[in-house]
Amino acid sequence: MKPAVTDHVEIKKYDHPTGGWGSLSSLIRKAYGEGLLMSGIWSTLLKQNKADGYMCVSCSWAKPAEPRPFEFCENGAKATLWDQTKLRCGPDFFARHSVTELLDWPDCELEKQGRLTDPLRYNAVTDRYEPVSWNEAFAEIGMELRRLDPKSVVFYTSGRASLEASFMYQLFARIYGSSNLPDSSNMCHESTSVGLPRSIGSPVGTVQLEDFSQCDMMFFFGHNTGVTAPRLLHPLQEARERNVPVFTFNPLPERGLKRFKNPQNPVDMLSPGPGTKMSSDFFQVRGGGDIAAMTGIAKAVLALDDAAREQGSSRILDIGFIAEHTHGFAEFEAYLRAAAWDDIVARSGIARPDLEHVAEVYSRSNAVIGNYGMGLTQHRHGTENVQMLCNLLLMRGNMGKPGAGISPLRGHSNVQGQRTVGISEKPELVPLDKFAEFYAFEPPREKGLDTVETCEGVIAGSVKGFVGLGGNFVRAVPETGLVEKAWRRLGLHVEIATKLNRSHLLPGAVTYLLPCLSRLERDRQASGDQTVSMEDSTACIHGSFGSRPPVSPNLLSEPKIVAELAKATVPDMSSIPWDKWIADYSRIRDEIERCFPQHFRQFNKRFLTPGGFHRDIKASKRIWETPNKKANFKPPTTLETDPDIDVSGQKVLTLITVRSNDQFNTTVYGYDDRLRGIHGTRMVLLMNEADIQRFGLTAGQQIDLETHADDGVERRVRGLRVTPYSVPQGNCAGYYPELNPLVPLWHRAKEAHVPAVKSVPVRIVC
Repeated sequence: MKPAVTDHVEIKKYDHPTGGWGSLSSLIRKAYGEGLLMSGIWSTLLKQNKADGYMCVSCSWAKPAEPRPFEFCENGAKATLWDQTKLRCGPDFFARHSVTELLDWPDCELEKQGRLTDPLRYNAVTDRYEPVSWNEAFAEIGMELRRLDPKSVVFYTSGRASLEASFMYQLFARIYGSSNLPDSSNMCHESTSVGLPRSIGSPVGTVQLEDFSQCDMMFFFGHNTGVTAPRLLHPLQEARERNVPVFTFNPLPERGLKRFKNPQNPVDMLSPGPGTKMSSDFFQVRGGGDIAAMTGIAKAVLALDDAAREQGSSRILDIGFIAEHTHGFAEFEAYLRAAAWDDIVARSGIARPDLEHVAEVYSRSNAVIGNYGMGLTQHRHGTENVQMLCNLLLMRGNMGKPGAGISPLRGHSNVQGQRTVGISEKPELVPLDKFAEFYAFEPPREKGLDTVETCEGVIAGSVKGFVGLGGNFVRAVPETGLVEKAWRRLGLHVEIATKLNRSHLLPGAVTYLLPCLSRLERDRQASGDQTVSMEDSTACIHGSFGSRPPVSPNLLSEPKIVAELAKATVPDMSSIPWDKWIADYSRIRDEIERCFPQHFRQFNKRFLTPGGFHRDIKASKRIWETPNKKANFKPPTTLETDPDIDVSGQKVLTLITVRSNDQFNTTVYGYDDRLRGIHGTRMVLLMNEADIQRFGLTAGQQIDLETHADDGVERRVRGLRVTPYSVPQGNCAGYYPELNPLVPLWHRAKEAHVPAVKSVPVRIVC
């Protein structure tokens, strides 16, 4: 029987700060719902993001060397509660419910059934998952993999897996013969991974946690900090208390960068005021208008420098840095001088005096951090977005010095680290020669499939097998309708997971669901209890130790599952001693150090250091690992981030997909978005009131939304509630992943292939 979902919908304006009593009451409700209110989970939370504890299972924000007593945020605590729920999803549950029935359940209700407890195999005759022994599962999966062409099999990774599991997983795939190693970064920050190396020679940011205490100005572009990285609000609040200017550019007025009350500060909590003002100025840029906004700021900085030269004053540009460390400034300067203010204002939606004000403050600041999220990366020209922010920082030498640099705010906990240890479909990013020498096998050298190419392969039928190390792949990707329909043609579908999700309900010819330990749980192997490691979004490596008892005696760790799959699939095809590695994870870390010595020097000695150890990011030292050994100015080719999509028609809106404060990635904890005042539903379309009137709609009206594209594919989401909200005119917003079916696979970042979900042309259908 399908679980009941509340039909009580309430939309009301929310004027309270992020954090505060609203955050505490939300956690208490979540603890009660998971059966943990009176449990020991509260003492477990005291170990979250501590040197002797575990890394948060949600966001990748940095773990400080000197943590607060409660080093967790609302969403991080929700992730822990969700992970350690008292509810169980075992064989009895699947005996009661067919897969066809479960497909009709909402995503939230699937995961609410609790932790998976036993390995399961799909039985097409009964349409049910049925228990199977681990040995049987590994043997049949190995047999099926050997039947398939390795080039037709995809090995996907979410951001949850440790460095140890990720390193082993990519070795397993390569020994098997597959370069198809897409990961969740393909869907979010691949524009960073493509754009930053060309600008500064590093695929990751240059900023560390201590830089936030040394900066004297910050930019935020396209990031909902209060939802996706709430612990960043603490150093941000401290900066604001030092009167550090913070300029935020985002289409929606997100509460985390408006007002914040620290729930861990009794004085702040008991104060009657509205909390700390987190942005000195908050500009609601039009969706996709970030290149234009940054161009306007840079153009105004150039004008200030012109005036300084005319007056014989100190230059505004850091001409010494530009001359010594950069290339391409002349071309960038020409681009700025040619850019017309009318075009800049029209595309960005921000008035010229406002952009000039930002430029004037920037010209007086000496250490500036540029923070950004998927609001920059998930566009057709997402790479140029990232490079334009680099350009702006390079103009005044704000790269590679204390308190300054570029700060891509990654999402999932270890998505950045997985790339560091070899999870990549791009062979040039992986030390294949070392793998061949060290482990006595010949790895494939061709480029593999990324996430979007995997979806195309599934639809075309060229992808025959899929192994998922975490995540909810089918729900997370664009073009959901076509992908789901084609998914059932797979010959093999294997998922390593902690909870049930929709991807698991799309069986192929042979389908297995393999339950694993979570990061919070004790991982006991032959040499004793094991510790794993992760990389945060500031490129620091940390240890993580699970102390909770496993929720089921029949769970295996992710490294153990990977090792057993490798032994069953590629026995005697390499010199890797899988059993020895599993007996003692420190041996895996020794191998990571051997393969990646630049970043993992003395790995086992350093990874448990409070605050972790920083990877050797050369750009943070003003050493540019680009072909010309310079940091490069990269002028954008256009002010329009999605130039090949026509949204000029009177009946077309630009859709921006967003997340609620009651979700993490595809995991939806509940149907409330407290910070936007939406309760009881996620099926809403946030619209500017002028657009509601222009379309002849009324608040609360039910409408359908379809993609404005003429490619012969019908893409429609039904039953959305029209909801007035502060969105720029011509834009609208709705929740990910519910609106993923509207995003065509071809609507993606050039080169980086990131789905352009922050700028989707849509039509309203009444």
